[in-house]
Amino acid sequence: MAFKDLETSLAIIIPMFNEELGAKICVESVISEIKKLSVSCQLIIINDGSTDRTSQILSSLAKMYKKYLIVLNHKFNQGYGAGLQSGIKEASFRGFKFCVFMDSDLTNNPSFLPQFVKLMESGYDCVKASRYIRGGKMIGVPFYRKIISKTGNLIASFLFGMGIKDCTNGFRMVRLELIKDIKFEENNFSIILEELYYLKKKGARVKEISNTLTSRINTKTSFSYTPKIFLDYFKYAFKASLI
Repeated sequence: MAFKDLETSLAIIIPMFNEELGAKICVESVISEIKKLSVSCQLIIINDGSTDRTSQILSSLAKMYKKYLIVLNHKFNQGYGAGLQSGIKEASFRGFKFCVFMDSDLTNNPSFLPQFVKLMESGYDCVKASRYIRGGKMIGVPFYRKIISKTGNLIASFLFGMGIKDCTNGFRMVRLELIKDIKFEENNFSIILEELYYLKKKGARVKEISNTLTSRINTKTSFSYTPKIFLDYFKYAFKASLI
């Protein structure tokens, strides 16, 4: 299925690694929302070399939801950034105009998708979900993570100078034309800041929508705050401040 002639087509891109406990509910929850949308939309799952039963589960789901689900398989684990880039390449090849990036653990609630879609025809190039504007919040997130995230985003927001309060949130919609040819260097979560840097460089129009971030249930996050993560995050914030 291709949407080359439609200006409001949307691909939802989700990297997935060893998510056998949550793969089915993730796919079915997102597809349930896709069916309600007023635009042409498909879900692209990147199975990033999973070593558990994720591959088998996704294969079965792909047969059930042929109209809505595309599954890409990496032979071995290549990392979060590589997963996003595979999704971007596939979405661009299929002619989608926009993409929404989500996490496989449903800490980004797919019920927020209509809010992104509502802004697709408003001329924005990037719409970021935000915990730090009116109406945004976090539920079940450890206090120390809240403090680190909020402090880091205050600094990043100032340096980026784009009016974005939640720079590190990975739940966002982007116009594919602006990122499809970028060769991203980062392969961890700092790719989110690298992407924002390039969007600023290209003069992208950006907007935030309020969002509620929840914590994982029954599974463990692969994200952790490390010195490298902080260094990578602020590297792009400082570079953006010079534009």
